[in-house]
Amino acid sequence: MRTEDLVGSLAGEVRPVRRLSSPPVRLLAWLALSLPWIALVVWYRGPRTDIALKIGEGIWLFEQSLALMTALAAGLAALCASIPGRPVWERVLPLLPLGLWLAIIVVGSIRSVVAGGAWSSLVQVDWVCLPNIASLGVVPAIAMIAFIRRGAPVSPYTTIGYAALAATALGEFGLRFFHAQDASLMVLVWQIGSVALLTVICIFFARYLFPWRIDVRTVSG
Repeated sequence: MRTEDLVGSLAGEVRPVRRLSSPPVRLLAWLALSLPWIALVVWYRGPRTDIALKIGEGIWLFEQSLALMTALAAGLAALCASIPGRPVWERVLPLLPLGLWLAIIVVGSIRSVVAGGAWSSLVQVDWVCLPNIASLGVVPAIAMIAFIRRGAPVSPYTTIGYAALAATALGEFGLRFFHAQDASLMVLVWQIGSVALLTVICIFFARYLFPWRIDVRTVSG
């Protein structure tokens, strides 16, 4: 087939497509779907009895703010990564709030250890964190994957990693409204640990979640 005929046949089969909204707009849509689910789960489980006192604690509010900022930054990075040609710096953006979030919790853990009596908190089993964060993050995760699948994630592992981090960080944000465990070591091991574990599990299944991906053998052939 001549090149002119090939171009003509391809042009004749072109169908109009709807352009994707910008990542910030899709991030707002993701929040509009996710936050009601978080609020519903918190309402169903019942807010913690000391929630009024916690809202007045600066360190608790700061940790919650960093968790929410991590979720938003990771969600934005995932949506940007699903569009080829976007700047690479967008994929580094979530590392700042994530690093600050981890640093605050680690510093709190060190202070509690120095103060004494913190290791008893560390050895306590708190398996409910994992299923709670998973249940809180399931709707945000499904919504984020649905948004990403409309794009072209050329880096599926990075994309799904940030998508999972966004969903689980938002889940951890909601968890602390009804789960009364605030010891820094417990938060670091069981809550942040659950976020990390769920994120890694999602990354493992990245190649199966996206139907659009580049086949190196096809391109090289």
